[in-house]
Amino acid sequence: MQSFLPVLERVFEEIGGLADRGRPADYIPALAAGDPGLFGMAVAELDGSVYGVGEWQRPFSTQSVTKVFTLALALAKEGDALWDHVGREPSGNPFNSLVQLEYEQGIPRNPFINAGALVVTDRLHRMTGDASGSLRDLLRAESGNDDLDFDRDVAASEGEHGDRNAALAHFMASYGNIATPVPTLLREYFRQCSIEASCADLAVATGFLARHGIRADGSRLLTRSQAKQINAVMLTCGTYDAAGDFAYRVGLPGKSGVGGAIIAVVPGRCTLCVWSPGLDARGNSVAGVAALDRFTTITGLSVF
Repeated sequence: MQSFLPVLERVFEEIGGLADRGRPADYIPALAAGDPGLFGMAVAELDGSVYGVGEWQRPFSTQSVTKVFTLALALAKEGDALWDHVGREPSGNPFNSLVQLEYEQGIPRNPFINAGALVVTDRLHRMTGDASGSLRDLLRAESGNDDLDFDRDVAASEGEHGDRNAALAHFMASYGNIATPVPTLLREYFRQCSIEASCADLAVATGFLARHGIRADGSRLLTRSQAKQINAVMLTCGTYDAAGDFAYRVGLPGKSGVGGAIIAVVPGRCTLCVWSPGLDARGNSVAGVAALDRFTTITGLSVF
């Protein structure tokens, strides 16, 4: 099979000409100094081989990208009962919105907005006793990088500015949809968001979603149906209230994070990760979305 490297090189050259590259997340002080001029992109084949362009081996703060992996662990352990506690619909509101929770009696719209991710972390923590550690173990195993770890400074920075997440957690707890003590839940959540990884790490680690639930070692993490479910929710909810535009432009299941990363899945073919810290108004990497748009346009690969 021909390597995608020439496509990545072409994308890299085209992205270099972007005039507007967005702004880094400034509500998390540890991320505010990110340079929008930085860019990396990697592709991992189903056999785990990986290659990339730009800063594709440079670690960065993964932030909400980790929500995909926490969801996979929770769904693998709990099965369909997980969906009694979190929905599967696009939110249409910002990722940290409180608005819908009261109307929907403490059940978040989907697992990728902050409220939904808190519920998933709560479910995983009550099943494992160590949600963030379970996530780190999965990412280390799937990426093959045993040095992958939390960034304590980023976790502390998020904790110091986490009042809205605390409000979300307390509100859902009032409806009985959170069981873990809120301070413990927030610690676990901020730790999972603080994990540092590179485009190479994340592209390889996401491979089980392209292999229909099969892990890098050949064992099964998810059923084929569960892998389909996660890919579907990534497509419809993975880029917050820009999911429709992302599906229109890119046409792949994807998940973004305010650290500037986006992972994407071509089922049965490959996985991608792109990173650039400059964000648009809805929290998605400007250069990252443009790069994935160009990749799918050049290759003709999409789920449609």
